[in-house]
Amino acid sequence: MTLHEVFMPALSSTMTEGKIVSWVKSPGDKVEKGETVLVVESDKADMDVESFYEGYFATILVPAGEAAPVGATIALIAETEAEIAIAQQQAQSGNQTTSAPAATTSPGQTADVGNTTPTPTPVSTVASESQAESRNGASRTDGRIIASPRARKLAKDLKVDLNTLKGSGPHGRIVTEDVEAFAGKSTAPSVPAQPQVTTPSVAPTPQPAATPAPVSTVAGSVQPLTTLQNAVVRNMVASLQAPDFRVGYTITTDALDKLYKQIKSKGVTMTALLAKAVAVTLQKHPLVNASYSEQGIVYHPNINIAVAVAMDDGGLITPVLQNADRLDIYSLSRNWKSLVDRARAKQLQPEEYNSGTFTLSNLGMFGVDRFDAILPPGQGAILAIGASRPQVVATSDGMLGVRQQMQVNMTSDHRIIYGAHAAAFLQDLAKLIETNAQSLTM
Repeated sequence: MTLHEVFMPALSSTMTEGKIVSWVKSPGDKVEKGETVLVVESDKADMDVESFYEGYFATILVPAGEAAPVGATIALIAETEAEIAIAQQQAQSGNQTTSAPAATTSPGQTADVGNTTPTPTPVSTVASESQAESRNGASRTDGRIIASPRARKLAKDLKVDLNTLKGSGPHGRIVTEDVEAFAGKSTAPSVPAQPQVTTPSVAPTPQPAATPAPVSTVAGSVQPLTTLQNAVVRNMVASLQAPDFRVGYTITTDALDKLYKQIKSKGVTMTALLAKAVAVTLQKHPLVNASYSEQGIVYHPNINIAVAVAMDDGGLITPVLQNADRLDIYSLSRNWKSLVDRARAKQLQPEEYNSGTFTLSNLGMFGVDRFDAILPPGQGAILAIGASRPQVVATSDGMLGVRQQMQVNMTSDHRIIYGAHAAAFLQDLAKLIETNAQSLTM
């Protein structure tokens, strides 16, 4: 008898454990090669884990919602249907014959029951759902259906065939609403209801099992950190190793606000305008775009602006606008919208959140006047942006006037950036925003 182990994969170089979002397969299900078995939450995204074996899903060792170290056995796949019961008995008794070879094998190997010599064959592979970009809104690539974990579970509960659906999510991804809408249309004729209050196009309320229960926030309770929140914790602790300092500056935004009102209807966002302004200014200050290493100062060939985004379910992610200085403001805005949509759907590729060379953190939309931001590991500086407010100021002709002004604070790595460097950068950024904002559209 041969059982194949499904290991917790390493989805990034810094990942030490993974949390299982959901199991796509249940014990007894047939498993094909390349078929998704489960969804694992990495530091920043949900990733599909695909089997390279054909067989029968035997037993789950780590249930959904729990975490396991990288390389740990989390499930077993049997070669024949008759071996399922034997595998389940071994798992329950804790006397699995695969446990002995598991101590000497690594992810990507199999364990043969009754044979202590492992066969070096890959067990599973990991593919991000966002890697399978669809064409013309199709929801499958290379024969694989692209659907969110929640949509998969809901489809299974409602007995909806995902092959019949066309996704409405980013890049054609099938989302929960697509399953609900299809289930509503297909079941409407058999549901007794008064014609005047029910229409076939109304989707039914999802079954309770399809939606995870919210985590308790009752006073006195302890809410475990998500994988994303744990990643933020590690990064924040790592940032304490850098000796940093902060420099503040007041920037008048009348010209920038006027430009924003002119092009807002074309899909331009204030985030894109600020990112563009910072990127253009960084062209003159390559040291501020650099980072420290033990070998010396790393001057990055590209100007990639990371922008901090708070996630609805907790945690923080920084989608990256790559080559922000070279793109026009309209392309930059389209890119930003796509990044945010995919970040909230946990579909970002690693290079889309870990390639930043300079970071923006904007709390102005919350009315925050000024704040300090923590320096991200691997970068030389981060700019904290406060709200733009009307202020009474003295004008150059000695009169009083009202100007829109915002406070910005830059946190810098003092190992490579000194006070004069930070001040010069902020001075040039203010000059661009105050006197030459229109150039951002060129």
